[in-house]
Amino acid sequence: MGSIILSDALEAGYSVQALVRNPTSILSHKPYRNIILGNVLNDADLDRAMAGTDIIISALSTDGSSTLSQSMPKIIDKMEIHRIKRIITIGTAGILQSRNEPNLYRFQSNESRNKSTLATEDHLRAYLLLKQSNLDWTIVCPTYLPSGEKTGNYRYERDVLPLHGQSISTSDTADFAIKQIHSKQFLKTRVGLAY
Repeated sequence: MGSIILSDALEAGYSVQALVRNPTSILSHKPYRNIILGNVLNDADLDRAMAGTDIIISALSTDGSSTLSQSMPKIIDKMEIHRIKRIITIGTAGILQSRNEPNLYRFQSNESRNKSTLATEDHLRAYLLLKQSNLDWTIVCPTYLPSGEKTGNYRYERDVLPLHGQSISTSDTADFAIKQIHSKQFLKTRVGLAY
């Protein structure tokens, strides 16, 4: 997802600093700018990545650990130090509210088919940290994410998954995330995304 967001941002004319754990997939995108090999849990790496930055887009995936929720307090702190107000993150549809049981998240309800909730719980912890912050955050919450071309034709809804939403490509998810850079429509909210 991060490499698609990088490619779309560069194509749209943005100057990008990318903090990456593994630059292999990123290096194929030209013209790439300022790729920083580092760790989101390392304060110095975050400082280097955020220096001179206006906005943060985080496509940090869960890797079976709690890296996402461990890094969010550091990201929030560093954004405040660097006076960066806007963050867009890629989450998961599991942290949206359930349509059938609105007091539950989707992953806690009968709407979810996932047997393992470890990754979703990590996303939930990151969401709750952002929710308590003073940042202008948006969490893009796609459902099933197959590879696919950008169509620009998808549905989105505040805090819930669009009705009968089954999938959304990684390319269309990246497209929506990039469009949020200058949009104020979904500040301080989660956005369900699907076809």
